[in-house]
Amino acid sequence: MLLVVIVLLVLVFTVLALGFYNFSLYKRIQMFQTQSKRFSSLNILQDFMTIAGSDLSVEQKIKSINDTIIEKYQIKYSTIVVFDGTNYVIKASNVNSTHWERLSQLHELDIFKDSISTSSPKYLTVNNDREKLPYQEKEFDRAKSAIFFPLYIDNVYIGYWIIESGIPHEFDNIDTAIFETVKENIISILRSLDYQKIIENIVRKDLFSGLNSAEYLYGEGKKIIDQYATSAICMFTISNIEDINKIARELGNKVITEVSKNVQSNISESYIFVRYMGPKFVIVFSGVEADNVSDFVNQIKESTEGLKISLNNNFQAQDLDTDNKKRKRKRKKREEIEVSPSLNFVVATYYKGTGIEEVLKKMEKYLDDASKDESKINSI
Repeated sequence: MLLVVIVLLVLVFTVLALGFYNFSLYKRIQMFQTQSKRFSSLNILQDFMTIAGSDLSVEQKIKSINDTIIEKYQIKYSTIVVFDGTNYVIKASNVNSTHWERLSQLHELDIFKDSISTSSPKYLTVNNDREKLPYQEKEFDRAKSAIFFPLYIDNVYIGYWIIESGIPHEFDNIDTAIFETVKENIISILRSLDYQKIIENIVRKDLFSGLNSAEYLYGEGKKIIDQYATSAICMFTISNIEDINKIARELGNKVITEVSKNVQSNISESYIFVRYMGPKFVIVFSGVEADNVSDFVNQIKESTEGLKISLNNNFQAQDLDTDNKKRKRKRKKREEIEVSPSLNFVVATYYKGTGIEEVLKKMEKYLDDASKDESKINSI
């Protein structure tokens, strides 16, 4: 009898020990899973940051972010819709484009209005394959469950992100906190892309020089420049432009045009040449050391300063049609005046990954502080 009791006690302790071990093992597995999710989220966040810092356009970055979400979280469908100021536009989606019109109108539906007003996700699903989600019209078989996430920047509603699955109740037991984190990352990326989008949209062609404006350097131009570890940047100004403008504003405009043409004809198309501001211009010698451009820049300087520029009857119509003899004589006198531009150059090195705008500001300040009579090549 005593032996039986001992055996039973041993069995009880064994069962308890196994139970404790299993419970401990379960906790450890949960901990590892939690850590794995954290590492996974960190990795995805790193992917997002890599995309944000890449040379892609704003539209390409948003699409790349959406593709990353689909791949990393194994989501069937993911769509990002953003209000552009006038319309709700699908910025990224792997849903067939025939359904995009409907997906861009979800904010109008009552089932999502409460979600938008409370800034909370909305989960929708069906019970079987014969049912359809409330917002679907023609696409009965595509999605059977969905989560709608409204997007806000600084309490301003800017659009929404919706994920979908072709399986009913697919998202019943999913940890929405993970997707809330992804949503916040999407918002952060959209916020950070605002400046880039502005830059891309305001790049323009200058009227007199035919060159891109300075904004080009911060967008498309930077993609080219950052293909190299270092590049030489040259900024120059037409230092006597004020004196030329005193003769005739039209003559000053023509000097801008002729200087631009001459410089552009003397540099490779692989280099970037923009009108920076007023009489200032910038040449970026991508992948070239600053020490190696001095002779070439000096040739450009000599060639450009050798130009003889006059108006040659380039007056506006109202001047040509006047019968006033005095104005005609004055016009003819100005027309015969020839001027040559005087250029002041400064050269600096740009390092990939640093702020190109800071380099340009330093160069601009140098030229602004220089004497109007200075006309040479300096390195800073």
